[in-house]
Amino acid sequence: MTRTSLTREEVLAAAGSLVRQHGPAALTMRKLAAELGTAVTSIYWHVGNRESLLDALVERTVEELGEIRPRGRTPAARIVSVARTLRRELRARPHLIAMVHERGLTERMFLPAQEALVHEMHAAGLRGARAAQAVRAIQFQVVGYVLVERNRERAPVQRPAEGELWDSAAAEQDPALARALGSAVDQDRLFTESVRALVAGLLSGDPG
Repeated sequence: MTRTSLTREEVLAAAGSLVRQHGPAALTMRKLAAELGTAVTSIYWHVGNRESLLDALVERTVEELGEIRPRGRTPAARIVSVARTLRRELRARPHLIAMVHERGLTERMFLPAQEALVHEMHAAGLRGARAAQAVRAIQFQVVGYVLVERNRERAPVQRPAEGELWDSAAAEQDPALARALGSAVDQDRLFTESVRALVAGLLSGDPG
């Protein structure tokens, strides 16, 4: 049965879900209409043509990334919370983020997170160029980490695997190091610890 009532937000939510799961190429007006149980003409009425729909999805993604809110009792904790949330949000919508980038809106998308970081840098006593450097360091750490994670996920099975490459000799006679480097990576823990270390260094008061 064809739906008789539909909202623009429902159309965008369904379209966003298709893109998140299968990429922009999977988003057709016919497939979206089938997903929503409505006529193709109804989709056009709410969002226009496919290009207009993609533009609306990009705007929606930019708005969603603007909802990041710091949490924690100290500036350092709140900065780490922004970094963790930003990583999670970027990982949750890689196809949508790619669309934002292709339309030249990447800097606008990151602006709210940068503004949140600026506020916490000021709260921690950093000003001017040092605060700007710290904000960019956090942003680049998050984006770089997400890119590495995505590349590892897409890579073929490695032969030999890390566990086969690392032995005591390769680790300079440090068996514990060899075992650690040969084991699976806890990506969440590694990210959090690396960001905490970075933040501690940025807020230490040592310009070097």
